[in-house]
Amino acid sequence: MNILVTGAAGFIGSAYVRLLLGDGLAEGPAVTRITVLDKLTYAGTLDNLDLADPRLRFVHGDICDAGLVDALTADADQVVHFAAESHVDRSIDSAAGFVRTNVLGTQTLLDAAVRHEVERFVHVSTDEVYGSVETGARAETDPLAPSSPYAASKASSDLVALACHRTHGLDVRVTRCTNNYGPRQFPEKIIPLFVTNLLDGREVPLYGDGRNRRDWLHVDDHCLGIDLVRAQGRPGEIYNLGGGTELTNRQLTDLLLAACGASAGLVRYVADRKGHDLRYSVRTDKARIELGYRPRHDLERGLAETVEWYRGNRAWWEPLKRRGPGR
Repeated sequence: MNILVTGAAGFIGSAYVRLLLGDGLAEGPAVTRITVLDKLTYAGTLDNLDLADPRLRFVHGDICDAGLVDALTADADQVVHFAAESHVDRSIDSAAGFVRTNVLGTQTLLDAAVRHEVERFVHVSTDEVYGSVETGARAETDPLAPSSPYAASKASSDLVALACHRTHGLDVRVTRCTNNYGPRQFPEKIIPLFVTNLLDGREVPLYGDGRNRRDWLHVDDHCLGIDLVRAQGRPGEIYNLGGGTELTNRQLTDLLLAACGASAGLVRYVADRKGHDLRYSVRTDKARIELGYRPRHDLERGLAETVEWYRGNRAWWEPLKRRGPGR
């Protein structure tokens, strides 16, 4: 079986490819070939992939390139779609690229998948499409209320993917995850940014009063969930995937300070970003009951292991940090 994986030089996509090439797959036909399509934006690097593996083929390209996408999809049995512009702050500064990649790029892939009668299309999304959650947790059937341009572009891509299932009968399955953490995350998101700053004895910028609350999911647990959806999920369905541990950003910062052996004096409160959702939370009972989804990583231990990875892999993140986002 040949799986086309988009955006797999990035954080989550490359972790999924490592899962496919390893022994952590859900039940199903053996994966004999993986084709990775990635634009290699600032957040992607070939260092995340084992290009020496004969089962892996890398193609440098854009998911908005209809000709390239058509050629790759013609040879694919299944598609797992990660490729996206994903940083909220950058979407606030400039939204057009997010709409182009996340909406038009997804539609380009879907069109090709329909044309070539792809067996299965897994669309990887985010809990941010639900918007801020005051109490309780969002279920897959709850309405979407995105706050940021990034979240709105992902909600739009979810809808076009599900509409493709309803209109054309394409087997589309959507996953919506909570905040991911783990090794190889580009140092613009809160955990790798704070960890790499603290390891260098630099201040960390904490938005607002630090009360914004998120559920944290280890990237390997997320990828296992995605593969359960790919192998055992139902066509046209959405599956929430979460880690089960909520923290305020201030609580998260305190854990990172302790893991890095850093002083609380390095925390600098900065003006909150526009439209900053206070809390995200999703119900994961559907994935748990239907697919047997269970996160395996304890958050405190997972964070400590993540810090140690960054501590021991400066050669990976220092060049990326010098280059900076968007370059």
